[in-house]
Amino acid sequence: MQNYDGQDDLADLTPELVPMFPGAGPFLARFLPYSPPTHAGLNQNFCDLHAFLKYLHEAAWYGYLHASLGDQAAYVLLFEGRTVTAAAASATGEQALGELLNLYEQGAALSAHPLPAVLAHVLSGIGNRAWKFNLTEDFTGLHARPTGAIFYARGEIVATLPATLPYEGAFPAPLRPQTLILPRSLAGWAHHQYTLTLRGKDSMNAITGMYQQFRTQHGLAGIAFLRALGERLTPAEYAMRSDVALHDLEPLVQEFIKTGCVREGG
Repeated sequence: MQNYDGQDDLADLTPELVPMFPGAGPFLARFLPYSPPTHAGLNQNFCDLHAFLKYLHEAAWYGYLHASLGDQAAYVLLFEGRTVTAAAASATGEQALGELLNLYEQGAALSAHPLPAVLAHVLSGIGNRAWKFNLTEDFTGLHARPTGAIFYARGEIVATLPATLPYEGAFPAPLRPQTLILPRSLAGWAHHQYTLTLRGKDSMNAITGMYQQFRTQHGLAGIAFLRALGERLTPAEYAMRSDVALHDLEPLVQEFIKTGCVREGG
């Protein structure tokens, strides 16, 4: 261990991270730090991506996914197991998440790289543009400069990274990163409205036998979701408001339709 003889240099104590994708174009990819993958070489022939995302969600996993096929690539950051920001060559956010899924379905190899929770939080604010940097005592996010990047958590420097922007800017992290929802083109069911049938209404009425049967099968969470559909929320809107993973709702919607509790449209 290095002996500072009482003259601790804080700059020397701050970890300098190594870029995972040096020279990458998308902002998110440019500032992702090196991390050995916990999973590498995944492909659709032996790994269902939605099942893998569900596994990461249940593990409250922090890190990023990288999918590449030829000269195409997509990057998705996970926070608490939730997809919170994404980037591809010409897209960010939900469209870039859709691009990762498209690449995977076309045969792309996927890898998963873990990160400490604090770094995942800092990176969660990276989108398609940088903002004016204003260091406040509680600033959490990335400060990008022509000379390198600084990771801040609650106003404190937690790491640096030799990746740059041609100008100075900031990517503030949200207090609680929101979950990305798949675009309509890939998850049309999630953006539809559903109408409760008489059976669905009985399933929410505590004095009916149908209610007890429904609650035993789906629990209070299922009742809350069914009620939200009855209030004309789409599954995507409910997932955003309730911080529920969208892939957990798809089998419920299918079950509700199959058992005659809801029908599409209305």
